[in-house]
Amino acid sequence: MTDFVETPIPGVILIEPSVRRDDRGFFLETYHESRYRDGGIHERFVQDNQSSSLRNTLRGFHGQCPHPQGKLVRVIEGEILDVAVDVRRGSPAYGKHFATRLSEQNFRQLYLPPGVLHGFLVTSEVAQCAYKCTEFYHPEAEFSVAWNDPEIGIAWPISSPILSEKDRCAPRLAAVADRLIDYAP
Repeated sequence: MTDFVETPIPGVILIEPSVRRDDRGFFLETYHESRYRDGGIHERFVQDNQSSSLRNTLRGFHGQCPHPQGKLVRVIEGEILDVAVDVRRGSPAYGKHFATRLSEQNFRQLYLPPGVLHGFLVTSEVAQCAYKCTEFYHPEAEFSVAWNDPEIGIAWPISSPILSEKDRCAPRLAAVADRLIDYAP
């Protein structure tokens, strides 16, 4: 039975799937609309993405406004430290983060509702991440927040990650306050 575990950030859900193993390998459902809805994930997914990254690559924190995206993230190869940051105005967890390890070994997934930023650090030699999105990608709506913003205070296990130019130059959370959505319980 798949477990849906609430986290300290409202709407962010850690999914512990049921994995059936035998001498051939394993089988699991990575998404089942009615079961996930019963587990608290009510949004419709419209786009699937996949990334491959090398060890010490840090991607994020990214969001969109308008057109915020909810994401259902999983790792199909390797391991990442996956981080959700609540930036929904009025949320009781505003500015707080939740981090967990997702890997090809533990099969966990993390659901982040619209308005919660997503980022991750690759902790294995390589990692492939697959994620479902509740909204299409709109490059004109995209914004970033600095991975090392002291206001968010993430204790990353690395001080000099591999970053894209966009992530290297991302502003602090306070500088993008006008790009955020309101919290709606």
